[in-house]
Amino acid sequence: MFYYFGYGSNMDMTSLRSKGVLPRTSERARLWGWRLRFNVRHFFRHEGGVGNIEPSLDPRCVVWGVVHLCEDFHKERLDAVEAFGHGYDRIEVTVETKRGGVTAAAYVGIASFVDDRCLPTRRYLNILVRGATAAGLDPAYIERLRAHPIHENAPYPRFEHPPGEHPRFTAATLADKPLYTAVFGAVFDMSGARWQHESRKGFCGGKDMTVFHLRQLDTSDGKETLDDVKHDRLTDEQRRYLTAYLHEYNAEYAYVGRFDYT
Repeated sequence: MFYYFGYGSNMDMTSLRSKGVLPRTSERARLWGWRLRFNVRHFFRHEGGVGNIEPSLDPRCVVWGVVHLCEDFHKERLDAVEAFGHGYDRIEVTVETKRGGVTAAAYVGIASFVDDRCLPTRRYLNILVRGATAAGLDPAYIERLRAHPIHENAPYPRFEHPPGEHPRFTAATLADKPLYTAVFGAVFDMSGARWQHESRKGFCGGKDMTVFHLRQLDTSDGKETLDDVKHDRLTDEQRRYLTAYLHEYNAEYAYVGRFDYT
C-alpha cells in the first residue's frame, strides 16, 4: 500500500472512485512550503487548466488536500488518469496530518504542459470545493477556491456528424481498434493526434469514453451508465458537456464513424 496526496479533483471521493481508485482510508492533510496552481493545460481546450503544485520560497505557503491510503495496484490507475511521464510527474512529498508527517505520492505538472495563462473551469473548481468541504479543510482555503477566476467557454452548437457513408461500431468492434475512441455516439481515429495527446491513446484507445466524461461532471454521483446514454436519460447539462467533448474530439482527432449503444 502507499499514501497518495490529492490536492485537486482527487480530494473528492466521487471523482476519485470514478477513476477506479477506492482508498482504504482518507484524511485531510497540509503540504507546507508549496502553492496551488491551475496551470497544467488540459488535453482539451474547453477544460482550461487543472491543478498543479509548485514549491514556494515562502515556508508559510500551504496546499491543503486529502491523503489517501491506496492499494499498490491503484498506482497504475492513477498514473494513467494523471498521464504520468507525459503531463504529470510523480514525486514524494511529506504532508502534515493529525497523526504527524506522512510521506505520500503526489503529481506535479511537467514543464511542457505548464501554461501560467490557464484558468480552471467552474466545473473543476466545484469538484475541488465539494471534496475540500467533505474533508473538512480550512474554510478560508475553500473560500479562495470558490472565488478563483475561471475559464469561460462559449456555448457549443449541436454536433453534426459529417455527411457520407461511415462505418458503425459497437463496443466489441471498437475494442479491435486500439487507436480509435468514441464519445456520445461518434468514433474518432487518434493516430494523427498532436504529441500532447500521445498518452491518451493508451487511456482512451479501443474504448467509448462517454460514461467516463459524465462522471467527471461536478453534478455526478458516480452512478451514470451506458444504459443512461442508450435510453437518453440525460439532463440538459450532461448533453451540453458531452456535446463540447464531441466538438473537441472532432478538432483533435479524425472522425471515422458512429458508435451504437446496443
